[in-house]
Amino acid sequence: MAESQRSAHTLDPDAVHLGLDLGTQSVRAVAVDGAGRTVGAASRPLTGRREGVRHEQDPEQWWTALAAACREALAGIAPERVRGLAVDATSGTILLADGRGTPLTPGLMYDDGRAHAYTDRVNTTGAAVWEASGYRSMQPSWALPKLLWLLNQGQQRQRGRQGQLPAGTRLLHQADLITWRLTGRQTATDASHALKTGYDLVEERWPEAELAALGVPERLLPDVVRPGTVLGTVCDDAARVTGIPVGTQVVAGMTDGCAAQIGAGALAPGAWNSVLGTTLVLKGVSPHLVRDPAGVVYCHRGPGGTWLPGGASGSGAGVITRHFPGADLDALTRQAAASAFGSPAVAYPLTGAGGERFPFRAPAASPFVLGELAGEAEHFLACLLGVAYVERLCFDYVDHLGAPVRGPVTFTGGGARNAYWSRLRADALGRTVRLPERSGSATGMAVLAATASGATLEEAAAAMVRVRAEVRPDPARTARLLPRYLDFVDELTRRGWLDPAVAAHARRKAEQ
Repeated sequence: MAESQRSAHTLDPDAVHLGLDLGTQSVRAVAVDGAGRTVGAASRPLTGRREGVRHEQDPEQWWTALAAACREALAGIAPERVRGLAVDATSGTILLADGRGTPLTPGLMYDDGRAHAYTDRVNTTGAAVWEASGYRSMQPSWALPKLLWLLNQGQQRQRGRQGQLPAGTRLLHQADLITWRLTGRQTATDASHALKTGYDLVEERWPEAELAALGVPERLLPDVVRPGTVLGTVCDDAARVTGIPVGTQVVAGMTDGCAAQIGAGALAPGAWNSVLGTTLVLKGVSPHLVRDPAGVVYCHRGPGGTWLPGGASGSGAGVITRHFPGADLDALTRQAAASAFGSPAVAYPLTGAGGERFPFRAPAASPFVLGELAGEAEHFLACLLGVAYVERLCFDYVDHLGAPVRGPVTFTGGGARNAYWSRLRADALGRTVRLPERSGSATGMAVLAATASGATLEEAAAAMVRVRAEVRPDPARTARLLPRYLDFVDELTRRGWLDPAVAAHARRKAEQ
C-alpha cells in the first residue's frame, strides 16, 4: 500500500478541522475534512492605519472579523464533526493587554518600523542568544524592539501614577489574543510566534538575563509551547459568538509563513515552499539549524526535530500591481509568452521603498531595469523575469548557507495562479515544481489542527494536501535564461548589495 494511502486512514475522513488565518488585509476561516476536502470557507476584511513607518490595526477587529468568518465557514456543518482548530498570524505583530485580555494598545503590525531606535540596544544585549539562534540580529520590525517601544515610549498614557504598567499587563502576539478569547483564559503562546520576541529556540526558554537587562518584566511574558500543543477547548462564550462548537480543541499554531508551508505539504528535509504574493517568501525544511552570519535567513522549529529556515523578500508580485494598475494582465501574459524571451531586459522587482531583506539585506536597495525596454509587454516580462531570478538567487543563498535544497519545491500564493509565470519560474530554477490543489495559511492551520486527533503532522498533510499539477522545466529555456540571470547577479554585486561570495556560489551553481 502506498504511503499516502496508509496516511489517509490515520484521520477520520468525516472529521472537520478548522484553520484560522489572521492576515494583513483579511481574516480567513477554512474547514477541511480528513480527506482534504474543503467543506466551508469564509473571509472578512481587516483595515489598518499606516503613517510613515507605522502600521497599526485594532485588535478588537481581529476578533469580530474572525467570529463572523467562522460562523459563515461552519454554517451547515454538524457540530459533532468539528474536532479542532489552529490559528496563524502575521509574524512579529504584538500588543499589550490587561489581565482580562482587553487590549491596552493597538496591534503593532509585522512591518511596523517605529522601533528603529531600540534595535541596536536589543542586538547588543542579546547578541550571544541571537547568534546561537542562527539569525545574528533583529530588525526594527521584529517584536522585541517594538515591545521596548511600547514599554518605554509608546503607551505612557496607559501607565499608572507611579510610572508602572497596570497590574496584570501582558504581552500578546496577534494569535494569542484569539486563543485567549476562544478558550476564555490566557493560553501559552507558540514558539513560532515567540521567535521575534527573543524566545530562545535552541534552549526553548525565554532568555531571562538578556530580557531583564532590556527592562522587560518577566511577568509580562507568556508561557511558550511547541506548535501543535493542545492549549485548551472552546468555551461557551466563544461558541456563541463564533459558531465553533463548545469543547473544540484549540491547538497552538504557527506564523503565517510556516502555516503556508504546512498547507503546501512541504515538510520533508530538503523540501521548500515558495509563496509568491505581494512579496516572495521562501520556507524550507532542514535536519539542522541553519545559521546565517548576515542575519538574512532565520529558522523556526519544525515537527519531529526539524528546522524551518526561510526568509521574506522585499521583491515579489507587488511589482506588477505597482507598475501595471488596471492593466489587462491576461493579455500582457499572452504577449510575454509569445516573446520567447526575445527581450533582454530584467527588472529588479522591489515592491516598495523599504529596500531588500532576502536574499540579501540592503535597506538602500532600489528598483532598476537591466537592459532596454521597448513597450509595456516587455516591461511586464522584465518584471516576471526579475521575480524568477530573485527566487533562484534565494535558493542559491540558502544553499550557500548549507541548507538542503534538493527536495521537492512547491509554488503557492497568488502568483502561482499565472500558469505562464509558474513555467517561467520553473525554467529559471531548472527544477520541477508542484502546484497544490489548494493551499494557504488557513489550510496549513487546518492540517496542524488535525494532529489533535492523534496523527503526526506528516500524516495529516499526506491525507489533506493534494497536488494539482507538476510543472517541469524545459532544459533549452533554462539554458537561455541562465546567462541573463548571471548578468543580474553581477549587477546586484556591482551595486554593493550582494556579497561577492554569494555571487560566486550562484555562478558555480549555474555552471553545474
